[in-house]
Amino acid sequence: MPDPAAPVLGSLIWSPAAERPELLAPPVAAALPVLAGPVWVAEIADDLADTAAFTEAYGVPLAASANCVVVAARRGGETTLAACLVLATTRADVNGLVRRHLGARKASFAPQDVAVAGSGMAYGGITPVGLPAAWPVLVDAAVADAEVVVIGSGTRGSKLAVPGAVLAALPAAQVLEGLGQPLPAEAPPPAQPLRLDRAPDDSDVGWGERPAEGSDDDRRYHEDRPPHWGSD
Repeated sequence: MPDPAAPVLGSLIWSPAAERPELLAPPVAAALPVLAGPVWVAEIADDLADTAAFTEAYGVPLAASANCVVVAARRGGETTLAACLVLATTRADVNGLVRRHLGARKASFAPQDVAVAGSGMAYGGITPVGLPAAWPVLVDAAVADAEVVVIGSGTRGSKLAVPGAVLAALPAAQVLEGLGQPLPAEAPPPAQPLRLDRAPDDSDVGWGERPAEGSDDDRRYHEDRPPHWGSD
């Protein structure tokens, strides 16, 4: 049975994270005692950790999930790693607000191997809970205001449910308004040109006809004649 205080999010069964350390990456489990509020965990299939697949499989609204991305900020030959936490309905303004906030000349998503090695977490499961103390954790104001959001657990085999206020109170957290920008709208498929001189099912080959294969009328005669006509 789920914990009575656990949130109701999709079809998942949520338990207090401290009771299921085997579902957490070691840095995440180690960070739980210093958090300012409750954290729940739910087990999922490893191959459903990515946000789109997770949302479809478990019925958790996209707006209730938050993505954590690792950013590499460069200035004067030095690279600083930081984490950005935004709602899954948005994307982090990495080369704008993040770059300016970190005082960097250039900012971009960190390479996968760098993010994994630096965080000690699995790619696709990186979470702001338990990151290295030197990493700034930039939290979008919409995440901080959320009652509960679903985030990674440091592994691909589970998810955490955490109040936004708990994430905003992480030791390295900095809440930024406008960190998450709306996702670009998908362009509609191009319209097919309408042929006014033909019906939709019309073609150069009429009903009952076949494409021409030379001008051998006798060959067509022999192919099309009924069997009871006999042979010449």
